[in-house]
Amino acid sequence: MATTTVSTTITDPPERYPAEWEQDAVLKDGGTIRIRPIVPEDSDALQEFVQNMSTQSSYFRFFRVKRELDADELKTFTQVDYKADMAFIGIVDGELVGVGRYNALEDDPSTAEIAFTVRDSFQGMGIGTLLVFRISAYARALGIERFRAFLLADNHAMMRVFRNAGFALNREIDEGVYTVEIPTEESDSVLAAEGKAEQISTAASLMPLFYPHSIAVIGASRNRASIGGRLFNNILNADFMGPLYPVNPRTSVVRSIPTFASVKDIPGPIDLAFIVVPSQHVADVVRECAEKGVRSLVVISAGFSEVGGSGAEAEAEILDIVRTAGMRMVGPNCMGLLNTDPVVNLDGQFGPIMPPRGNVAMLSQSGALGLAILDYATELGIGISTFVSVGNKADVSGNDLLLYWEEDPNTDVVLLYLESFGNPRRFSRIARRIGMKKPIVVVKSGRTAAGARAASSHTGSLASLDTAVDALFDQAGVIRVDTLEELFNVASLLSSQPLPRGRNVGVITNAGGPAILAVDALESQGLHVPHLSDELQKQLREFLSADAAVFNPIDMIAAAGPEEYKKTIQALLASDEIDALITVFIPASDVGVPETATAIREAAEESSGEKVFLSVYMNSSGVPTELSSATAQFPVFPFPERAAMALRKAVEYAEWREKPAGTFVRPEGIDKTEARRILDAACEGLPPDGEWLAPEAVDGILTAYGLPVPRTGVVHSLEEARAFAESISGPVVLKVISPSAVHKSDVGGVALDVNGPEEVKAAYEQVTSAVPDPEGVLVQEFVVGGHEVLIGMVEDPNFGPLVVFGLGGVFVELIGDVAFRIHPLTDHDAAEMIADVKSARLLEGYRGGDKGDIDAVIDALLRVSAMIEDLPEVFEMDLNPVKVGTPGSGVRIVDARIKVRPIEHSWIPSRTDLPSML
Repeated sequence: MATTTVSTTITDPPERYPAEWEQDAVLKDGGTIRIRPIVPEDSDALQEFVQNMSTQSSYFRFFRVKRELDADELKTFTQVDYKADMAFIGIVDGELVGVGRYNALEDDPSTAEIAFTVRDSFQGMGIGTLLVFRISAYARALGIERFRAFLLADNHAMMRVFRNAGFALNREIDEGVYTVEIPTEESDSVLAAEGKAEQISTAASLMPLFYPHSIAVIGASRNRASIGGRLFNNILNADFMGPLYPVNPRTSVVRSIPTFASVKDIPGPIDLAFIVVPSQHVADVVRECAEKGVRSLVVISAGFSEVGGSGAEAEAEILDIVRTAGMRMVGPNCMGLLNTDPVVNLDGQFGPIMPPRGNVAMLSQSGALGLAILDYATELGIGISTFVSVGNKADVSGNDLLLYWEEDPNTDVVLLYLESFGNPRRFSRIARRIGMKKPIVVVKSGRTAAGARAASSHTGSLASLDTAVDALFDQAGVIRVDTLEELFNVASLLSSQPLPRGRNVGVITNAGGPAILAVDALESQGLHVPHLSDELQKQLREFLSADAAVFNPIDMIAAAGPEEYKKTIQALLASDEIDALITVFIPASDVGVPETATAIREAAEESSGEKVFLSVYMNSSGVPTELSSATAQFPVFPFPERAAMALRKAVEYAEWREKPAGTFVRPEGIDKTEARRILDAACEGLPPDGEWLAPEAVDGILTAYGLPVPRTGVVHSLEEARAFAESISGPVVLKVISPSAVHKSDVGGVALDVNGPEEVKAAYEQVTSAVPDPEGVLVQEFVVGGHEVLIGMVEDPNFGPLVVFGLGGVFVELIGDVAFRIHPLTDHDAAEMIADVKSARLLEGYRGGDKGDIDAVIDALLRVSAMIEDLPEVFEMDLNPVKVGTPGSGVRIVDARIKVRPIEHSWIPSRTDLPSML
């Protein structure tokens, strides 16, 4: 082993690359690592890294034992061009602990040689895998299609890194050296491996927050009315199962427990520290926690990014301390967290309520609403597994918590109150995977705050922040509700009942009015109240009054008592004619209420539990205790409308789980190289805000992506217009080219079905005189017939590219019949977009009309998605109208606009989903 001592501490590098290229990630042991590009200033750290490599590691990396790098090697390894040559380094506690690099081959730039090395003491922590994921994502963005690695035959660890990363390996051995070829494509196996590694490491990093062995409360107070006092009392009163240390330099005792002046004075390790001190002291306290080796923090203190200015700077400072020390932090500006598991009994929040234990996990971005949420959950009897008030989400985010809850055996349902998203693309991927196992129910506030943003295209004017949120949730299978009341209505059903197998609902009641309300509510929610079979009606007639209605809803009339309720519930739950049952009970008097409530409960307890069972108790006195059951929990609602809404959400979620996941398909026949050539030429000299591409460039890019356009030419005189029109040998369309004509048809800048020289002359004069700034005229083959649809995209600043599909033509904004999805699209996303649009029935041959080529529309949507992925310069696009022919005849894009902006680098992490990155 080498004996050189590491002494070089890596500091922040100069600004040689975009700040977003530097990111923190989570390791297998829950610690954190900073990954960034290498810079020349890393020479000393790299030299010491090599000097401290073990004999085996050095031999595996260099094929000989190498104790140091010479000057030329240091220059080669640290001065990379970030294109053909690239290297990322991993940094833990200021030390270089891993390097991954590639060098593109001169004779084949689509292939690059790669090499990875991890410091011996950090091997097995997932650093090599993280570097592989990071450098392959970077390489893909630069057009590198495959890696080539040379490995000694006994370098099993590196071979295992590649295999565990999900990459398909093609290897050959010659004289004890493997040549391994690895495609950089992000295949399903790679995505699965990335997701698994991310889940394991993130969950491990949060364990000290939820299952700490020891806790310090920094700012614990003797004043029980203060936040520090209430928080300390809650932890103590909940009977936390480990040692609890109050830290307060101004008093010697809190609740009869001796205090410490500093967290550093506490003997033994600390897993979790709560910080409740004035904001100006938080950074110093966090720094002391880092020096002590505290593993996780909950910063209750406010006065950070939520107030802007210096507060945001202070938050960035404490986050840097946290990340450098490998800690995890909830907050700042939060109310804390709790875990009802009796193994830990952690009530680490300053509110007055500790909810009952249950299977529902809850995140609240609002501290004040968090207090109300816990109160409401307790009142409704909804048991909580864990609760977190995330505050400013400086470190621990909703995505991190979802990854923890994914495999948490105590959690079956996840509830989120969100005010903002950190990384929507990552949320979509994680939620889509978790949603296949556990329902995620979300209240997302701010539906109308953004409104429709001003935009210069149909697509832009149709998109809004809430449009993006709905698209995200639709794709990820997230259940969105509008209010906290709806959140808990849905949660009470999902946490206690199986998922509905269908939409058929039975209704039992003892009064006609509530039966009508229930049926109206169910039908309005898209659920079905089927007419019961003669056989089932006959069975009900055997014990119900002759005056009872047994068709469905089943009105047992007011005289119905416990026996009628119990037998009717049992008969309906045993029937295959319904998927869910709602029992409505309105007490006609106080007499017999406990007995009837008991009968309803017992019927639920004795059922098989395969069907969804809901109860509605309509009385202002509250739900009788007899309806509560420890063995057969079921939700009880005050009104049938709430029950119907909750049931619909559960049905839609169950249907989403049965849908195919979809595949990311890249259509054949795409010429990315040609599209890139056209775009690079068009972007030269563009202003930072970007511009609309010229028609010739638009047609060229569309053609490169296999999106058919009619024969088109740009002319600048009447003579040119006549000549080009004559060459088409058929009717043409003339469209003015003008910066001021956003929608050309609105100002008379379009002339359709033009035939012959004279009509061309009249049309030319019409369109050029329609605007004050004509720059030319586009003459195009006139496409007759077909359905008109819109395909477009717009870049949302938070969610990235949004793809839209809808009814095309001039009425698209008036009608607004469109569907949005967040890029990238799967084949299932594309098909669903079409199905979601009401006017899509026209493509199915509505009322005897011509059918449209739906397969061609799906293909066009996937080609647009591929274009967005390949060409990040594109940030707004309108293909409107797209003419859809009959089945088998394809589509043609009659009018198209593409807006682009220059970008400095091909790799944009904000548009890339990087698992395990914080």
